[in-house]
Amino acid sequence: ILAVSSLSCIRSKTWSPYDTIMISLSSSKITLQCWIMLDLFLTVFYGVSYYEENIFVVIKTVYMFLNSSSLWFGAWLSVFYCIKVASFTQSFFIWMKQRIARLVPWMLITSSLCSFTAAIPFAWDVYSGYNNFSAPLSMKNSSATRTTSKDSLGLLILLCNAGIGMPLILSVVSSILLIQSLWIHTRQMQNNATGFRDSRLEAHISAIKSVGSLLVLYVTYFIALIFLLHNVFFRFSIAKSICIAVMAACPTGHTMVLIWSNPKFRELPARIWPPTNCLVR
Repeated sequence: ILAVSSLSCIRSKTWSPYDTIMISLSSSKITLQCWIMLDLFLTVFYGVSYYEENIFVVIKTVYMFLNSSSLWFGAWLSVFYCIKVASFTQSFFIWMKQRIARLVPWMLITSSLCSFTAAIPFAWDVYSGYNNFSAPLSMKNSSATRTTSKDSLGLLILLCNAGIGMPLILSVVSSILLIQSLWIHTRQMQNNATGFRDSRLEAHISAIKSVGSLLVLYVTYFIALIFLLHNVFFRFSIAKSICIAVMAACPTGHTMVLIWSNPKFRELPARIWPPTNCLVR
């Protein structure tokens, strides 16, 4: 996706709104996956120093920024699909259709700033909160210290939920509106069908499946992330391992759906790996 979108911008010498969103989304996903691999490597080989030094703070802060950015960019992709494809006659949608090309860069910049703001508290409170809850407390100030730590972590959780909750709401609302619009057009085409194969009808059905799949993956990723942030499961438990596996699989599934639903993204792999005919004896 990153290669195709970048080549499209280079050839046209302009940054289209769709390619800009796809480049931002694919870049954030690639960086996030590499950062997760680095986190796992440091956890396995530098377990003690990983938590005792500032490595833990840096890793988790950057992870939250990349994760929130990826969620925001995915949400803006759903909003872009909804505005460009849905055929609502409300004045707001008409206004957005006319200005979406100019709004996309500002949308991406604003979401990056929101992600940065949501990640800043991790640099302040996560490491200190970890130490406060794990280190022994004196009898004199134990109650006050624990109250301060809980208040600090409560504010941290609130900011994290706001940082990942807003893109979820945008993605769900825009996806539902787009599916509703596509479903209405599909029913109209089916009623007016003449019995022959209609490519537009098949395109609408394929678009409904793609948007629905993206929505399911997005919501599943969000639920697993909430479970991990709130420490719902015990450490090294099967349920927590499942959540981690789901969070690792959903971005890959999201990317595969985007490639499958766009013929432009399917052309480059076909050129790189052309089909070969093998003789079987």
